[in-house]
Amino acid sequence: MVQSQRSNDKPTGLTASSGYQVGVRRTLSVHTEQMWTLLLSKQGLNVWLGPIESIVAEAGEQYRCENGTSGELRVVKPIQQLRLTWQPHAWNSPSTLQIRLIPNKNGTTTISFHQEKLEDVHRREEMKQHWEQVIVELAEMIARS
Repeated sequence: MVQSQRSNDKPTGLTASSGYQVGVRRTLSVHTEQMWTLLLSKQGLNVWLGPIESIVAEAGEQYRCENGTSGELRVVKPIQQLRLTWQPHAWNSPSTLQIRLIPNKNGTTTISFHQEKLEDVHRREEMKQHWEQVIVELAEMIARS
């Protein structure tokens, strides 16, 4: 007998209130302050946000990247957290992106990307791969510095 999935089983990443969500985190050999500086540098912004010259790291600030990705910073806690809306040009609605920097006792930093309000399971998988690649690129930037 083949068991079928019950209709009330939720797909991975589906929440009751915010659609699909995904989280990716990794511990990097960098101090939290240096990670924060990298995230807000032109090179760092281009890796995780999109092609943009700079951003004003203040709640309420809106941004627009050269590729059409746009949004608004909602929460800025220096050296700790960014929370913003993030909407690539081709998306029908914005998602919410949260980046957290968690200091560890040994001088390393855990960086966490959490994104919610994703359209479907396919978008969730796409963004999981995207954030994993972003972390790889940030780690490579740290290794070169």
